[in-house]
Amino acid sequence: MRLEDKTAIITGGGSGIGRAIARRFLQEGAQVAVFDLDTAGANETLDGHVNGLVQSVDVSNQSDMIAAVDRVVEVFGKLDLVVNNAGIAQVGSMENTTPEDLDRLFAVNVKGVYNGMYAALPHLKANGGGVILNMGSVASSIGIPDRFAYSMTKGAVESMTYSVATDYIQDKIRCNSIAPGRVHTPFVDAYIAKNYPGQEKEAFDKLAATQPIGRMGQPSEIAGLAVYLCSDEASFITGTNYPIDGGFLHVKR
Repeated sequence: MRLEDKTAIITGGGSGIGRAIARRFLQEGAQVAVFDLDTAGANETLDGHVNGLVQSVDVSNQSDMIAAVDRVVEVFGKLDLVVNNAGIAQVGSMENTTPEDLDRLFAVNVKGVYNGMYAALPHLKANGGGVILNMGSVASSIGIPDRFAYSMTKGAVESMTYSVATDYIQDKIRCNSIAPGRVHTPFVDAYIAKNYPGQEKEAFDKLAATQPIGRMGQPSEIAGLAVYLCSDEASFITGTNYPIDGGFLHVKR
């Protein structure tokens, strides 16, 4: 019960890593608001939990985010933790990334994180402090083939994390980010099914092998790190980007 009596917001909590984080936070005693345009997925995440709340939110829309965060505080009385997890991906180099692709990823992955922090900060300050956790990627630290726009957005997430950690440390607000390597989520399965029909197993094994540890990460493993960084056990940690990548960045392949 490391998050007992805490109120948390998880964006993009209707599936994948966000779902795993939301469910783990509930297990650790938190009251959890799941923000997702996919309300069916968000309701499945919470599975009727008495300490859960679903909000249909477009994270790229600031007024939507402010209203949704205000609603969480109205229902639960306060706000302690914000996990800006919502994000989208795009495969392509610069030459085959259109302006529309760039705008679409920026709106969700960068502006969405900005909106989440912007809407939450007044409530965290009023609460006497809290924790912001942003979902980054190893793509912010290393060149990954055909991930031009995605890498750009995750680099912005990392630098925003450092800036907010610096500006609000006196308000007792900690801000960190997590940088996963390849994690087995519905996105991975959909990507393989679309691009490698009939060769799903071979494609999955090839993607898994890019992690030196020999497999993809599991959403539950990312959730475990999220719990730690949002708990009081991590009270001395702020302004840090945490890789959780099976050795992708620093272990020789």
